Amino acid sequence: MSRLKVTLSRSSIGCTERQRATLMGLGLRRIGRSRTLENTPAVRGMVKSVLHLIEVEEVASSDA
Repeated sequence: MSRLKVTLSRSSIGCTERQRATLMGLGLRRIGRSRTLENTPAVRGMVKSVLHLIEVEEVASSDA
């Protein structure tokens, strides 16, 4: 399964509590920090809801 590298690129100041909770659920706390997550429908839905705050790139999985 592929993975997504998600990086917080904008501040969550001025965002709704729901968007802040989504960022926390993705594991993003500070600007510039990245997480590599499984590409599942749940994660894609979370990414879509805060797409204006993050940068997303698909990376190859390192499963052997």
